[in-house]
Amino acid sequence: MAEQSIWMQKVAADPDHSTWFIERFRSMARAGDDLAGEARLVDSMVPRHARILDAGCGSGRVGGALAEAGHDVVGVDVDPALIEAAEQDHPGPRWLVGDLAELNLPSRGIPTPFDAVVCAGNVMTFLAPSTRREVLRRFRAHLAPDGRAAIGFGGGRGYEFGEFFADAAAVALEPDLLLSTWDLRPFTTDSTFLVALLRPA
Repeated sequence: MAEQSIWMQKVAADPDHSTWFIERFRSMARAGDDLAGEARLVDSMVPRHARILDAGCGSGRVGGALAEAGHDVVGVDVDPALIEAAEQDHPGPRWLVGDLAELNLPSRGIPTPFDAVVCAGNVMTFLAPSTRREVLRRFRAHLAPDGRAAIGFGGGRGYEFGEFFADAAAVALEPDLLLSTWDLRPFTTDSTFLVALLRPA
């Protein structure tokens, strides 16, 4: 069994943590905040009616937006409370409870690979450090040969960008495009956020 994620350690320490997270984004949605920036980027890089895996989907804001755009979305998150919220707030996609370090969708009746994997919301920094490379390996395993993964997270959160690039290379994922924001600003050595579009090497 994989080491418990940092996210679930937070939930264990504070049982209200998931509820806080869910209500935070529901409040932002009610206020009319733009919560679909990541989805717009992913929508632009896939064909219509693409198969998209929302890895670490949380309460479903990215996958929900992609489903509304007409894509076939599967969302996976380790936190059952977040999956329940996704089912309530964003009906349509298939939402599944699961640890990304043990991701095996063919074993759950989903054998077809994905045109894209999106991993937004700093998910990579909430993984147990010992599982990061395995999670990336499983992303690659679920991608179609010409598919791409869009992975975004901030610096200063315990996972340096250089480590991430090394882990990606180790599982045969290579950069297609590196950005510093989800709205297409270039990545530089001074960037404090990374959006990496990766393809199978």
